[in-house]
Amino acid sequence: MSYHGIRRINSLITPLTLQTLSRKRVFLEAFELDEERTVRHIELTRKAAAFVVAPATANTLAKMARGVADDLLTTFYVSVAAPVVVAPSMNTRMLLHPATQENLRVLRSRGVRIVEPTSGWLAEGEVGWGRMAEPEQIVGEVLAAARRSTALAGRHVVVTAGPTCEAVDPVRYLTNRSSGKMGYALAEACARRGARVTLVSGPVDLAPPFGVEHVSVRTAEEMREAVLRVRAGAEAVFMAAAVGDWRPRRRLAGKWRAKDSGARTA
Repeated sequence: MSYHGIRRINSLITPLTLQTLSRKRVFLEAFELDEERTVRHIELTRKAAAFVVAPATANTLAKMARGVADDLLTTFYVSVAAPVVVAPSMNTRMLLHPATQENLRVLRSRGVRIVEPTSGWLAEGEVGWGRMAEPEQIVGEVLAAARRSTALAGRHVVVTAGPTCEAVDPVRYLTNRSSGKMGYALAEACARRGARVTLVSGPVDLAPPFGVEHVSVRTAEEMREAVLRVRAGAEAVFMAAAVGDWRPRRRLAGKWRAKDSGARTA
């Protein structure tokens, strides 16, 4: 995979260092023209197998999430069609700030692959979350992102995931602890291989994989109806949901009280 360096700011790693190690030209200016007078950042996006930002600062993440393109790095991001991988690195307080967390959620929803930071010594002499992931892990994520396949192109896949919830009364319901991770992983894997994926999911704390059609349901009956509705033409159905085994015959109109069942209290 070809490597091109894009330097944003002066650092200990100079353009000459990157150019010497990669034997590729390092670009500094946002609208540098080559010999054919082609806008360089657009020309490079056509050749990229993956776009990687490591380390990714809070400022860079914010710009990427909001589509700000005021330098070569961010202009490249809004132009590239290749998979995008970012490895955040910053102080713990910056990482946990609601704005940064929201920016990460936005990027994930757009299919950006986040290499989660680790805990350790930070530049400020503190110990906490925000240390950039190890280079080996970043490389692994980049290779995985760049190896998108078309093996399932043109095929429709339906995946169910997560739990179902059956109401007892307006307050209580019966459910299970299914996280939905298996179904969401299946949906992402199929989408990465070019399939058109419909994910029918109960309530989980997961963002739908990028490029996947997401159908949100709550009860077993809703999941059944959704699957019957979307399965037309599907070549495969993965039933990974943890569907409830039982539901009350009727839902109470008001909050259930212990005395309603004749139960005694000590």
